[in-house]
Amino acid sequence: MASADHDGLVLLRQSISSSKPFIPSASADPTAAEVPLSQATHLLFPGHASGPVAAPIDLATRFVSNDKSVDLRSIYFAWLNREVAIPEYNASATKLNDELAAAGAKGKVQNLGFIERLDLITWLEGASEESEYIKPLAGEKDAATSGATATAKAGAVSSAAQARSGKGTMDPRLASIYNGERKMGDRNTILRGVKPTDFSHVRKLAAPFIQKKSSSGSAKISSTTAHTHNPKVPTRRPDPIILLSPSASSLLRLSNARSFLEDGKFIPAAAGDSTGTTMLHVQRIIKAVDQNRPMRFILVEGSEQFKPEYWNRVVAVFTTGQTWQFKNYKWSDPDELFKHTLGVYVGWRGEQAPDNIQGWGHRVLSTGVDRWRGEGHDASRFRDKEVIEQIWSSIEANMRSRGWRKDAAPTSI
Repeated sequence: MASADHDGLVLLRQSISSSKPFIPSASADPTAAEVPLSQATHLLFPGHASGPVAAPIDLATRFVSNDKSVDLRSIYFAWLNREVAIPEYNASATKLNDELAAAGAKGKVQNLGFIERLDLITWLEGASEESEYIKPLAGEKDAATSGATATAKAGAVSSAAQARSGKGTMDPRLASIYNGERKMGDRNTILRGVKPTDFSHVRKLAAPFIQKKSSSGSAKISSTTAHTHNPKVPTRRPDPIILLSPSASSLLRLSNARSFLEDGKFIPAAAGDSTGTTMLHVQRIIKAVDQNRPMRFILVEGSEQFKPEYWNRVVAVFTTGQTWQFKNYKWSDPDELFKHTLGVYVGWRGEQAPDNIQGWGHRVLSTGVDRWRGEGHDASRFRDKEVIEQIWSSIEANMRSRGWRKDAAPTSI
């Protein structure tokens, strides 16, 4: 495993956060010129704090996709194409792989799923301090399993942790404050101390009290060598997903979804931010799941890049009543689809919902907004918030019934 100072992901994140250049080159020479990615053998970081650094382009990183480490070339390629749509990203990857094969290169670009790519870009930009796809550095893994040693060194600041956050050298005044900080231990460090402790006798004493009523006879507790408890590293709860209708007749598209779902104001899709993005996220506090922190919802218009487990995270499907929208869904039959998740229809207030929407019954929430009268009529849009609160209340009720929790998503819906 590479050290924190020369870890490919850390080098990229630090360079991005400090707006320093990083270029593909055909050699490790710091003065080498930039070359196309298909001809590159190294990725140069000329502005690194400790001097120019050249990382091999095929270096395996800590980012894992499908139980396989993703190389630096694929990470750099994903960053370069962070703004493009999924079809263009896939086409560019195919073109680059053809160029690599023609040049006789051994490696190739690994395509990342849209959730993986979003998670990677969020982490590289510094908007998130953790990622479910990035393995921790070796130094951080050791620190997590030796809490007592970390407590004894309360004033020490981990250079690996600073490097991972991409913040560079710590301010001396801040370091002096941390030197006086009293580190708090968790339940594992307090119970275990400096070395593992045998608590098997406690299990024997507690067995009669926790025995199930249905069991006959007393449970036999083994008194052999105690098994050291190795707690699981807590994993981040996956973000819930909302599917929007890709239909041109839909009142709610990616271009105006954030204004409607976050700000409670409807504007036409044509008047929204039409940057060509294929996904975005909105935040909302869902009290039934976590009343202290807002949840992030991922909004997409299609399921082409879905992995099978992503369907367990779908909490709502916005529809216009057109059944072709569900062609590539896990449940292509609308009656079956809306047994597993909430359907939402947004139309004009006062107009009758399409026949399909009415036929699907209570499983689809039918709502209506006032017609758009143009800019300068904000006072007439006070009823938009009533509609959005009704939609979020239904989504929250659906999430509660499906088993969403503060620390976990449902395994099936």
